[in-house]
Amino acid sequence: MVDSPAEPGPRALRRVLLAVIAVGLVLVGGGLAVVLGIGRTEVPSADSVDAGFSRDMARHHLQGVEMANLASGRSDDRAVRGLAFDISATQTNQTGRMQGWLTLWGLQPTGGDPMAWMGDGGHAGHATGEGGLMPGMATEDELANLRGLSGTEFDVEFLRLMIRHHQGGKEMAEYAAEHALLAPVRDLAETIVESQSAETSLMTNMLSERGGSPLPAP
Repeated sequence: MVDSPAEPGPRALRRVLLAVIAVGLVLVGGGLAVVLGIGRTEVPSADSVDAGFSRDMARHHLQGVEMANLASGRSDDRAVRGLAFDISATQTNQTGRMQGWLTLWGLQPTGGDPMAWMGDGGHAGHATGEGGLMPGMATEDELANLRGLSGTEFDVEFLRLMIRHHQGGKEMAEYAAEHALLAPVRDLAETIVESQSAETSLMTNMLSERGGSPLPAP
């Protein structure tokens, strides 16, 4: 008698499900873009604010999703796990929209100097940290450290890194909300500014309650 293959574990199923959702959201992003009229008359160029914001914020978001997804297996704190789930779901959705737009515009989802689209050489210079990271993004050493933590230690470091991550993305979103060509791009950027500002305030309070202090702002 041949043994049946073992059932995949919950973490494996979760990874597969997230991958399926991410691919679906890219397609949905493109579909919604058509419904909203994006790309019918005006297609942003590769160096436009619309394209640059979509590329860079999608990359920024993907690291946020990566950090947030660690909470389910490393945190015992219901509030932290709930916050992390919300961040992961929201930023996965927004990333799908931005990557969908880039696909619709016939543009590559990566490339270019980070934040060069902000029109000021100072912004592009400010964007280039260790490994070319944009403001607020965690280094590989910081991510490796976070992956090795659990319990309250994880909660404190996760909140510290995510607060800084949100702070770092705010400048990009504010610039795009004011300067992007297409209204749906401006609207998404404004939504990111509002939601992440509120989450930053919430996380700052949560961090203080757990005995931690924020990292220096980027």
